[in-house]
Amino acid sequence: MSKNKTEQYRKRLLRLLKRKALKRGKVVLSSGKVSDYYLDGRLITLSPQGAYLAASVILDLIKNKKIAAIGGPTLGADPIVGAAMAIVSEKGRRLSGFIVRKSTKKHGMQRLIEGPPLPKGSRVVLVDDVATTGGSLVEAKKALNKQGVKVVCAIVIIDREEGAAENLARAGCSLVSLFKKRDIL
Repeated sequence: MSKNKTEQYRKRLLRLLKRKALKRGKVVLSSGKVSDYYLDGRLITLSPQGAYLAASVILDLIKNKKIAAIGGPTLGADPIVGAAMAIVSEKGRRLSGFIVRKSTKKHGMQRLIEGPPLPKGSRVVLVDDVATTGGSLVEAKKALNKQGVKVVCAIVIIDREEGAAENLARAGCSLVSLFKKRDIL
């Protein structure tokens, strides 16, 4: 995708986020923090236009990184990964998707990481819709590390700028955000 087209997609995605994802009012976040606003990324990533835009921009960011797979913590990563898999399929690129559960499944194959097997040494990128403290991304990275998988970086649509970048850096992972809270508020 051309740099100009990527920038157009980013602008369209930002407009969607501002118009549909931002909710004002007191809310308790998954990190346990209380906030006076909520950024509901799934309202965007579960819409046809938002899913396509977000996945396209993320895929453009990683196109030269020799990545085997993208995935991340359920539930924020699920629609992003699904949209990305549909797009790469159309383009003939080789890339797999995966989802990291909050805990190991108690039945069936009892997996923590769902999707095609990731061989040891695989290079992957974590994705999520919104990052606050980055806790779920750090946990996903730990699960992948236990399987010998190398996390190249984490990419989120929105960084709330409340410690995610720092917490991921301590875990040995850089955070790339398409937007920061100051872009949305």
